[in-house]
Parts: sequence; structure tokens; C-alpha cells
Amino acid sequence: MGTRYLLTLLLAGLTFLPARAQLSAGAASDSSRQLRPAVPSSRLRSVRPVVLRAGIPLALIGVSYFGREQKLIHLARLEVREETLENFPAFNTNLDDYTRHLPGVAAYALHAAGVKPARGVVPFSLIYLAAHHLNMGVTSNLKRLCREARPDNPTDLSSFPSAHTSEAFLTATLLHEQFGKASPWISVGGFAVATATGTMRVLHNRHWITDVVAGAGIGFLSAEAVWRAYPYLAQLLPQRAARKLLLVPTYGAGGAVGLVLAVQP
Repeated sequence: MGTRYLLTLLLAGLTFLPARAQLSAGAASDSSRQLRPAVPSSRLRSVRPVVLRAGIPLALIGVSYFGREQKLIHLARLEVREETLENFPAFNTNLDDYTRHLPGVAAYALHAAGVKPARGVVPFSLIYLAAHHLNMGVTSNLKRLCREARPDNPTDLSSFPSAHTSEAFLTATLLHEQFGKASPWISVGGFAVATATGTMRVLHNRHWITDVVAGAGIGFLSAEAVWRAYPYLAQLLPQRAARKLLLVPTYGAGGAVGLVLAVQP
């Protein structure tokens, strides 16, 4: 009973991580005004959100990485696996292959519906492409470095971290940044889908709980890093070149839909 709901509690908590960080940042800002610190308040306001938004995911990644070799955490994740196999023995779905992309699809649907975004569709697409490659680079290299066996196949040494979960939280974070100000429920929905993706990876016995928690942190940080860096990187792109960028929809066999970033002559 001690860890029966550990999976639910950990993953559900990830859904509200960005909102919690924003709330804490606001509270910290109010406290700074009351205490009148020696450090300029403008500098504190710029540093604290970064620490809050990056610190929690980094802590989750660190605990998940180093905890793999710690007896207490290893026993906890074994018990989580036993509980899930006992309560969901027939769980079998490939829905998580699609839900990891769903927040990104929702972002383009909201663009098409005319919901006011934080940035244009072309900048958003550039950010998504860069964040996706950063996320996959970090995830794939960690898989090769850690060589963690999957719970359902000891010969498959690509368990840590979960790439499905990292991609799901990447797209959910970008959806949150792009449309979160239009409605907080958009953010909640995106992170709920990402959390469901991670949950399915554990229920499907493809990942340990630590793989999923680390993947969530990596996806969140990859999206945040590129989103925050984009305004500075965009200044390096000549204005004439930027005006030539064109986003073109593509349609493939079987109803496949995609986007191509083209350069106009």
C-alpha cells in the first residue's frame, strides 16, 4: 500500500509543474518587495523564475539518474512495477506512440482556429524543430551512456530515459508557452496528455518510473531552453532571409500531414 499510488502521485504532480513554478515565482517576487533585499529587484525577478523553472526538472533528472543505483529508489521502482503488473496485467496499447505528438498537433490546430499565440507559426515551428533535435540528442546519448535494461526485456539496454515521455513533455511545454496565456486550460490539457503518455509507458511495462520522470524533465528543459534562447538567436538571422522563410503544408499517403519550412527565391 505504501507505493501503490506512487506512480499516480509522481506523474500527476508533473502536470502542474509549470503552473506551480509560475505561482512560486510570483510569491517570491512579493516576498522580495517586502524584505527589500540589497540585490536589485529587477535582477531577482529575472533570476528566480529561471531557477524555479529549471531547478525542479533538473532535480527530477538527477534523482532519477543517480537513484538507479540507490537501493531505496530501486526497491521503490520494483514495487511500482509489481503493482502495475498486478493491477493492469492485460494493459496493451500503442496509443502512446501518438499522444506524445498530440500537444504539438493541438498547437497548430489552435493557430488555424485563430487563437492568439505568443509567437507566429514560423517562429514556433523553428523552435519546435530545434527543441526536438536537442531533446532527441540528449535522450539518445543518455540511453547510450546509461545502458539501462528495460523492465520487459533485459537485453534491450535503452530504457533510461523515456523518449516517448520527453517528446510528450516537450510538445506540451511548447503548447503551454504558445497558448497558455490564452487559456490556462490549454496548458493543463497539454500536460495532462503528456502525463498520460508517461503513465502508459509504465503500465505497458516498457519503462521504469525513473525513466519516465527523467524523460519529463528533459523534454520540459529542452523546450524551455530553445523557447528562451530563440529571441537572441533570431537576431543573428538577417531580416531579408527571415522574410523569405515560408511554412508549407505537405500531404502524404494514408492521410499523413506534415509541414515543410521552405526558402522563397
